[in-house]
Amino acid sequence: MAEAELSGAVALVTGASAGIGRYLAQGLAERGAAVAGIARSADRLEQAMAEVARSTGARTLAVPADVTDRAAVEAAVARITDQLGPVTLLINNAGSIDAAEVPLWETDPDHWWQVVESQVRGPYLVARAVLPGMIAAGGGRVIGLGSGLGTRGSDVYSAYSAGKTGQMRITEAIDLAGAAHGVRAFDLAPGVVDTEMTRAMAMHAGRTEWTRPEDVVALVVAIAAGELDQWSGRFMRAGADDLATLRTTTPSEGARQLRLRPYGDTDPVG
Repeated sequence: MAEAELSGAVALVTGASAGIGRYLAQGLAERGAAVAGIARSADRLEQAMAEVARSTGARTLAVPADVTDRAAVEAAVARITDQLGPVTLLINNAGSIDAAEVPLWETDPDHWWQVVESQVRGPYLVARAVLPGMIAAGGGRVIGLGSGLGTRGSDVYSAYSAGKTGQMRITEAIDLAGAAHGVRAFDLAPGVVDTEMTRAMAMHAGRTEWTRPEDVVALVVAIAAGELDQWSGRFMRAGADDLATLRTTTPSEGARQLRLRPYGDTDPVG
């Protein structure tokens, strides 16, 4: 299947100045979308978005903001809407990770909570600001950059794991409430892409095999084009999921969602 064209789409990518967010901004712009980027570092963000515009000819907009700051997020989304139009594709990519691989009782409480906020408060605030305009425009799609650590516990990444699990619940809430308004939401784990953040993680020391950024971009583009709407409210993983299989598969109830597993047929809670 030919790659989808996204002309007319307005994409908002958080954490767009580097890493996966930078790859996504580039890939979406190459397919015709207007792309707004949000990140805390103004200089690096403006440089990144200017490079995307020069190399693709797409309309871009750099809007420095901290996604955990409500006023900053609301002002950023208002500016994006005013200059580019209502957002039709939101990618919640920004987020931080535990500073050290240590058990929960050895973590710094302030840093631990900052990580959780970046993964939960940030996506919540951005989605809350974007969704009214998206609904008024007839609908759109929200993608949360997820992680396998959101589907299971971790001995040394407790904040990141808790935050990513919370983000999955946000995705499902958007899907359940937004479906009637033409809004769909997805969790997309990018695998292990070679970025500054993953290189800094001790668990990836010595790694030689990485998820290709183009595989992440391909899944995002397919979602944006409406090719995977049957997966709304569910989890996908770049580098493991085959795009052709996803296109032709309709998941059954509860598949790829966080659910309590009963201990047996007589489990009163399950």
